[in-house]
Amino acid sequence: MNGEIIGKLIRDWRIALMLVLVFGSIAGIYLLPPNPDRGLEGNLQFGLDLEGGSWLQLGFQSEIVGFQTDRPVADLIGDLERRLDAEVVWVGEHHLEIRKDFSREALQPVFTEAGAEIISYQRGVSPQTANDVKRILEDKINRLGTQDARVNLLTPAGSDFAQYVRVELAGVDMATAQEIVGTQGRFEIRIYTTGNATEHVLYGDAITSVGVPTQNPPGSNYWGVGFTFSEQGAVAFREAAIEHGAVNSPAEHELLMLLDNETVYSAPLDPNLAAKLRTAPERELSASTGSGQEGLDAAMALEIHLRAGALPVNVDIVGSGSVPAALGEHFKMMSLIAGILAVLTVGVVVFFRYREPYIVLPMIGTTAAELLILLGIARAIGWQLDLATIAGLIAVMGTGIDQLVIITDEVLHEGRVPSPNLYLKRYGRAFGIIAVAATTMFIAMLPLALMDLSTLRGFAIIAILGVLIGVLITRPAYGKIIMMIFSR
Repeated sequence: MNGEIIGKLIRDWRIALMLVLVFGSIAGIYLLPPNPDRGLEGNLQFGLDLEGGSWLQLGFQSEIVGFQTDRPVADLIGDLERRLDAEVVWVGEHHLEIRKDFSREALQPVFTEAGAEIISYQRGVSPQTANDVKRILEDKINRLGTQDARVNLLTPAGSDFAQYVRVELAGVDMATAQEIVGTQGRFEIRIYTTGNATEHVLYGDAITSVGVPTQNPPGSNYWGVGFTFSEQGAVAFREAAIEHGAVNSPAEHELLMLLDNETVYSAPLDPNLAAKLRTAPERELSASTGSGQEGLDAAMALEIHLRAGALPVNVDIVGSGSVPAALGEHFKMMSLIAGILAVLTVGVVVFFRYREPYIVLPMIGTTAAELLILLGIARAIGWQLDLATIAGLIAVMGTGIDQLVIITDEVLHEGRVPSPNLYLKRYGRAFGIIAVAATTMFIAMLPLALMDLSTLRGFAIIAILGVLIGVLITRPAYGKIIMMIFSR
């Protein structure tokens, strides 16, 4: 292939786009930042299948109960909380979340006595609670500096209520994994005295309950989080506020909230609260976080901090497992060998079919470019590569070669090189076949990508990304390359 053809290929926008993405992917994997210690792995992240580590599957000790009643729902909830000694949350027009482990048989007489009827019963938590659990676990894991961690909610098919949460920690042994999930942080409230000096007021064990972010006042655009002190905590809080002058000069004696010695909230006492504290302790307080989306985000973060890493519902470990680091390295090496052998085998088969290196090399090069772009995307979004993802990459390579063969066979009908006009017509027909096949693949993989099946999502997402990259980038580039080669 002479320099003139190569120049024309590089100047074509389809091929230029593919090359830019390939070089960008290589830069992201190996140069941003440089990581020579990891060799071929570069900056790619690997899941516990390939890195070694532990996983825990936690079951929620909670149930969602569908109900009917003629009573006001607020009165029913208060009655049930008293009878069950459990937190009950209204999660829908006709559903309650009971944050304690009860069977349907145990709940039935309690609901009857409270003037309600159970319509449905399902183990699990509401989407809001499930997302709270996920945020709390992710915050805890990030705060402890654990890398390569995943937290996935598992929801049964046909249900809106999550039943399990799965935590995967690459490079972490089982004992450490259980400690990370089960340990609460150290929450503390301090008060400014003089200058930058602060004094201890109370610890997180004085907080008996934490509410969800709410608009304060209701209907406004200002957000806050309510929480309740124990009786002893309320007394200690009032005494500290009086002793250090916060009730008289709130702006000069702000309150600090710290989690593991890091400040997570700082604000002066509200003047109305300061006036109340002069006469009596206050158990129920609210921390304001600001207005708009920024205020809501801050309120959601503060809710987690106030809980000090405690989950809104109790969980049981219903499953666990680990992959030794040595076995993970073995899987990694075998995956690399499998990929190389797949590329070589495809190259040999294609060469024997066409007997033309100028066709085989663009096919292999286009496939390699597609894999590099996929790995670059995985690097950019921090996606962890596990065995399912590697299987997806190999599947993408197989379907990609198949589609390139369709293009080549179509434009080389009866072994003859067509004229430019006929070439474009045949290429358009081949691309139509590929587009239909890609659409079918996309539709087939989409449910797996959306479901909470952590072992299959990686495969499905890589397959979908491979289809999109192929149809939008690499197939058009290959068609242009083949056209230029045939024009020799």
